[in-house]
Amino acid sequence: MTESLEDKVRDAFAPDGALSRAADQFRERSGQTEMAMAVARTIDQGGVLVVEAGTGVGKTFSYLVPALLSGERVLLSTATKTLQDQLFGRDLPRLVEAFGLPVRTALLKGRGSYLCLHRLDTARHDASLPERGSLRTLAKIEQWSKATRTGDLAELPGLDERSPLIPLITSTRENCLGAQCPQFKPCHVNLARREALAADIVVINHHLFFADLAVRETGMAELLPTVSVVVFDEAHQLNETGVQFLGAQLGSGQALDFARDMLGAGLQHARGLVDWQQLVAGVERAARELRLVVGKQWPGTKLRWLGASPEGIDPDAWQQSLDDLQHSFELAAEGLDTVSEISPDFVRLHERARQLAKRTARFALPCEVDSVRWVDVGSQLRLIESPLDIAEAMRKRVLKIAEVEAEVDGYGEEVAREEPVHEDGGRAWVFTSATLGDEPTLRWFTEPCGLHDAEVLRVQSPFDYASQAALYVPRTFPKPNDPVHSQRVAQLAAHGAAELGGRTLVLTTTLRALRTIGDAMRQQFELLETDARPEVLVQGELPKRVLMDRFREGASDGRAGCVLVASASFWEGFDAPGDALQLVVIDKLPFPPPNDPLVEARSQRLEAQGRSSFSDYSLPEAAVALKQGAGRLIRRETDSGVLAICDTRLVAMGYGRRLLAALPPMRRLDNESDFNAALEALKS
Repeated sequence: MTESLEDKVRDAFAPDGALSRAADQFRERSGQTEMAMAVARTIDQGGVLVVEAGTGVGKTFSYLVPALLSGERVLLSTATKTLQDQLFGRDLPRLVEAFGLPVRTALLKGRGSYLCLHRLDTARHDASLPERGSLRTLAKIEQWSKATRTGDLAELPGLDERSPLIPLITSTRENCLGAQCPQFKPCHVNLARREALAADIVVINHHLFFADLAVRETGMAELLPTVSVVVFDEAHQLNETGVQFLGAQLGSGQALDFARDMLGAGLQHARGLVDWQQLVAGVERAARELRLVVGKQWPGTKLRWLGASPEGIDPDAWQQSLDDLQHSFELAAEGLDTVSEISPDFVRLHERARQLAKRTARFALPCEVDSVRWVDVGSQLRLIESPLDIAEAMRKRVLKIAEVEAEVDGYGEEVAREEPVHEDGGRAWVFTSATLGDEPTLRWFTEPCGLHDAEVLRVQSPFDYASQAALYVPRTFPKPNDPVHSQRVAQLAAHGAAELGGRTLVLTTTLRALRTIGDAMRQQFELLETDARPEVLVQGELPKRVLMDRFREGASDGRAGCVLVASASFWEGFDAPGDALQLVVIDKLPFPPPNDPLVEARSQRLEAQGRSSFSDYSLPEAAVALKQGAGRLIRRETDSGVLAICDTRLVAMGYGRRLLAALPPMRRLDNESDFNAALEALKS
C-alpha cells in the first residue's frame, strides 16, 4: 500500500525522522507538525489554506517538507528578497539533502535585481553619471560582471541598495529590448527564467508575482500554469504589495528617465538624423511644468484627487499640463519611428513613448470604479491610481474562482449556486505568516485578499512569553500628539540602552519622530563615558543591510552595543536573536494615517456598507502592525527582553484591550520601578 503524503510528513517530523538530521537542535513541536499536516492535506485535496503561525513555530519547514515530499511542482513566494535568499540558499538545500530528493530548485527575482549587460555597456559611455564615486563603483561592477554566474546584484559586496547607479545598470519592463537585445543570449534575467521553467521548486517574491500578473509578460505568467502547489510566505504583505502593481502610475521621474535614455540612444546610434535635443527638451519641460503646477508642498504630501484635478490645483492648468506631457510623448514617438530600423533601442523607446502617452491620457479621464487616485509629491511627482484591495484580482485572475451567479430553475425562480466555481482544478494554495489578524477568522487578511472560502488555521507560538518577556506601558506620559512626546520616548529608550549597553530597537510610526528621537538619544549619550556610550544607528543614514549587520554585531568589538532607531520596514523582517536585542521601544500605536488617500477611500467604503471603519479597518491594522513590531523582541526559546509601548491610549482607551489581546502574553510591568527592575534582571 502506497504511503500517503500525510504519513510521509508525520514520519519526517518524528523525533528520529529526516528533519532531525537536517535542522540543528531539531525537536518535535506540536504546532509545527499540525501546520505541516494541514499543508499536506491541502496539497492532496487542492483548495486554499490560510495559516497564522506564531513566532517560533517553524512555519518554513511546515510548508517546505510537505511541498518537497509531494513530488509536485511548487512555487514559493516571499515578501522580501532576504527570505527569498534564505529559502534558496539555506533551507531548501538542507531539506533536499536530508530527504535525498532529485529536486531542481531555482531562484527568480524581478528585473531590477539583475545586472543588465546591455545597459552596463551603455552606462560606460554615459557622460552624465551621478556623483563622483560612480566611476569607481562602475569599475567594481564591471569587474564583478566578468565573474558572476547569476548577475544577482545581492551577491555584489558593498553595493549600496540606494546607489543612483542601479537604475542605469538594470533593466525595467519599459526599457528591456527583449529578443532584439545584442546581449540577449547571456542575459541574466532570461537565464534565471529558463532555470525557473526547468525547476521543480521555484522561489520568487510577491513583487514579481504581481508585476507579472499586471502585465502578463513572460516569466511568471508562463510558470504559474505549470505548478500544482503555490505557497505565499509573509502573506500579510500580499494586499499592500498587490495594489501597487494592479493600478496605474505615471511619474515625472519616469518621463525624465525616458528622456535620458532617448538622448543617449539617439546620440550613440543616430546622431544628426533627428533633433534629439529638441525632443528631449520637450519631454523634460512638460514634466517640469506638471511638477510646477502642483506648487510648493511638504515632501511626502499625498494630494487627494477626487475630481478633474488634485485638491488645491487649478483644473485648467492641470489638464493643460497633462495634455502637454502627452503631446511631448507623442512627438517623441514620431521621431523614434523614423529611425526604428537602425537599432532595437529605438523600437523599444518608441513603444515606451506610446505607452507613456497612453498612460497620460488615462489620467486625463475619470478614475476607475472601486479605485482611488492621488498624487505623491516629492522632488518628483507621481500620479497613482490604485484598486482598494486585491480581492477581485485574486479571485478572478489568480485563484480562478468564478463569481457565484444566480441560476434560474424550471419555474423561473432564481436559485443561488451553493459553491463558487474553481476553474484551476486541484491546485493547492497556502498563505502563511506570523501575523494575519487579531481575531479567529483572520478577516483582516482574508477579506481584502478575496479568500472568503479558505480553510483557516491559527497555530500559537511555542515560546513561554510570560517568563521570557515583559510589557511596559508608562501610565504618566505625554499624549502621542504632544510636541514633547518624542523627547520623552528618547529619554526612556536612552535610559534602557544605557543600562543594557545598547541592545535596543526603537520603532517609530513617522520619519519625523525617527529623526527627533535619534538626535535626542545622541545628545543624551554624549554625557556618558566614551566606552560606555552606545552607538546610535538611524535608518536612512546607512544602507539597511549595513544597519542590521552593525546592530547584530553589538558589543562584540569591546565597546558598548548599539541602538537602532527605525521606522517602516524595520517593524517586520528584522531578526536579531540572542542578547543583541533585549529592549524594543515603540513610540505610538501604529494606526494607519487617516489622511492617506488609500486609507480614506477604504474607510469610506466600509462606512457606506454600514460598517465601522475604526473597528473593521483602523483597529485591526494597528493590531497587526503592533504584533509585527513586538515580534522583533523574542526570536528563540532562549531570548528574553522588555517591550515598552509609549502610548497611554493602550491602557486608557476601551479599544486598548483589543490591542493588548493581540500582543503575545507577556507579563505586565505596572510602573517605572518594575521597568528598571526588569532591565536590571536582563543584565545579570
